[in-house]
Order: sequence, then C-alpha cells, then structure tokens
Amino acid sequence: MFAGKILMPILKSNLRVANGRRLVLFLVMLTVAIASLVINPAPSWANHAYQWEKVQLPTQSNLLDLDFSDPQHGWLVGTDSALLETSNGGETWEPRNLELGEGVYRFVGVSFRGEEGWVVGKPALLLHTEDGGKKWDRIGLSSKLPGDPFLIQALGEHSAEMATDIGAIYRTDDDGRNWKALVQEAVGNTRNLYRSPDGRYIAVSAKGNFYSTWSPGDAAWKQHNRNSSRRVQNMGYTPDGRVWMLNRGGQLQFTKPDSLDEWEKTQSPRAASGIGLLDLIFQDEQNVWITGGSSRLLHSEDGGLTWERDQSLKDVGANFYQIYFQNPQKGFILGQTGTLLKYVPEG
Repeated sequence: MFAGKILMPILKSNLRVANGRRLVLFLVMLTVAIASLVINPAPSWANHAYQWEKVQLPTQSNLLDLDFSDPQHGWLVGTDSALLETSNGGETWEPRNLELGEGVYRFVGVSFRGEEGWVVGKPALLLHTEDGGKKWDRIGLSSKLPGDPFLIQALGEHSAEMATDIGAIYRTDDDGRNWKALVQEAVGNTRNLYRSPDGRYIAVSAKGNFYSTWSPGDAAWKQHNRNSSRRVQNMGYTPDGRVWMLNRGGQLQFTKPDSLDEWEKTQSPRAASGIGLLDLIFQDEQNVWITGGSSRLLHSEDGGLTWERDQSLKDVGANFYQIYFQNPQKGFILGQTGTLLKYVPEG
C-alpha cells in the first residue's frame, strides 16, 4: 500500500515514455523511490498481526478491573456497583446484580483462583464466592480497618491478600473471617497500588511526589523519592524485576537492572503527545503496551525502547484506565463509560 502511494505518481507521469531521455529519467526516479522505501519503511503499526475490537456492554459504568477464573469464565467490575460475567472468553458479558442495600459502590478489584473469587469496593466492601460466582457472600470488615479496600489477590483455597488505599496489607486463610496484618504501618494515602505476581508492592503517593515499596517479610514500607520534576502517575514491576514509572505529561522511565532507585534515561514518546499515561503491561518480553487518556494506546515491539501509537483506536472517545493480558494471545483494555476493547490476534 505504501509502495503504491510513492510509485503510482511516478508510473502515471511516465506511462507515455517518448524517448530514451524520459526512459532514463523514469528509471532514476524509480530507483530513488525504491531506495526511499528501504530507508524509510512503512510504519510497523500498519503491519501488526492483531487488532483491537470494541465489545458491547450493557453498562455505562467506568471499568476498573478484570480477572478470569479459567480461559472462558471471567468477571469485570467498575463504578456504580457494576459486576459483569462472561462464559465465552469475553465475547459477551452479562450484568450480575447483588443485594447490597441502598448503597452504590465503586468496585475497584476482582480476583479469582479456580471457583473461589473476591471483590473489593468503596465504601469499604468485601465480597466472596466459593462456587464460581453463583452465590456471593458479604464479608464483614472492621470499622477500624485503615482505609478502604483497594486491591485483592486470591491466593488459593480459602486464602486471599487484601491491601487498602493507604497501604495496609492483610492476609486471610479462613475465607475472610480473620485477617493477619503483614505490614506494621500503612504508607499513607495512595494514588495507585501495584502488586507483582511474587507478592511485592509499589505504592504511589496521592500527590505523586514519592513512591514506596514493600516485599514479603519486610516489617515496613520503604520510601523512595521520585527522580523527576514530573509527578508520578503509576508504577509497577517488569517481568525481569525492574520497575516502570509513568509520569505526568506523557513521560516514561525504567529502572536499571537490580535497582529500585537508579533509572534509565527518561522517555517522552512522541506518540504520547503529552497526554497522561495511565497503565503499562508486558504482553511478552518484547511487546509492551501503555494506555492513557484521550483514547491513547502506545505499543512497543522492542521491550520499551521505542513507541508508536495504535491509530486504529484514536476515535474511540474514552480514557483507557487499565490494560490486562490473561496470556499473550488474550488481552483487554478497560475504559470509561463502559468501554471494553478486546485484543484479537490474526491467524
């Protein structure tokens, strides 16, 4: 397609070659055009073997978290007590209404391990199921709980780990009847809280002016100052143990290997155009995605060294809050006003 755009004007202007001079000129121009294609190839996003498709949902709530208990059965949560279930891998979703009284909740986290699942929300709410979501039980939380539940992670039979929006971390091994504190003191009001698969946490302060880390076995959070004048928006861990950081104004950083404080050179991807970046995920070692405001989706095919915007989504008209990959072939983007996008690999 790109070769045609360059070559067609040349071909049209030389269809009637009248003499040897014009033939020589045509061959020179053709050579230059081919060389141009070699030096400046077509943007790689035009050849990606994937696409993102919008999934129609029966809700206008802002979507905040998603998890699957198996390849076909999954759950989606959001504002206005939104709880949706899929039994066909995310092709379609059905709302599930729970009897929670007159309150309207903001469901912020969902996690499953087999048939056992958990949902947390604000104001302080914890729900638990042991039969794949057929029945949900509300678990009472102490009025002395520091903060509201922000993150939940199913760990196994009867077990889960819960963190609050001020960085208190608890574990239960008896279906939520009793909880053990894992950290002595909370870290304070947080903007974002991230948990790695191996149980490490990163908490971004509410104002984005510092971040804190915690690892299993630590008695307390460890505080770190940001290394940029830009406030921190979100942070997390890469698959190889480094840390990523999204700063205000469309900036991105990665730490150096084996460090939480030494940073590689700050990146300001042109594809971000200064728009706020909200979430980052590694699809695999080389393919990395960043979501942001104003339908912004950035993609890297070289482990985060260079970035391009996925132009196919520029007219979706929603902020993209979170990106999730169940595996390298199955991913979703969660956004505002009921926006859900599904990753569809070709072939």
